[in-house]
Amino acid sequence: MKIMAVDYGDARTGLAVCDKTEFLARPLPQIEEKSMMKAADKIAAAAKEHQAELLVLGLPRNMDGTEGARAQKSRKLAAILEQKAELPVQMWDERSTTVTAAGILTENGTFGKKRKQVLDSVSATVILESFLAWRKNHPEE
Repeated sequence: MKIMAVDYGDARTGLAVCDKTEFLARPLPQIEEKSMMKAADKIAAAAKEHQAELLVLGLPRNMDGTEGARAQKSRKLAAILEQKAELPVQMWDERSTTVTAAGILTENGTFGKKRKQVLDSVSATVILESFLAWRKNHPEE
């Protein structure tokens, strides 16, 4: 199944997609958009372009597992995306994904403006890889 992951942010939204075998995940260009509705339109268009069958949206929980204002924004976006993209949306815990993505970029020597341009899409890739690993170990769910 082709799955697209979304790392939603107030100014930038990262996207990543996997192949039909759910083996390879790759980042897509970030969406630079502050309006949630416009970001949702662009996410839905990208999902259609890449023939996604499921959207996985990062759920930013606090480190203690509780949900704050950012999580509520993400849940609101999920409801909008279900309508606009006409696809199911799976919420996925994204704690520490940005830290992991930053570490990957540091290891690859990506800093400054170039880092800012790809950080959210790398974070979306980390979200997607985590979700794919879970699916592989839970095929019945």
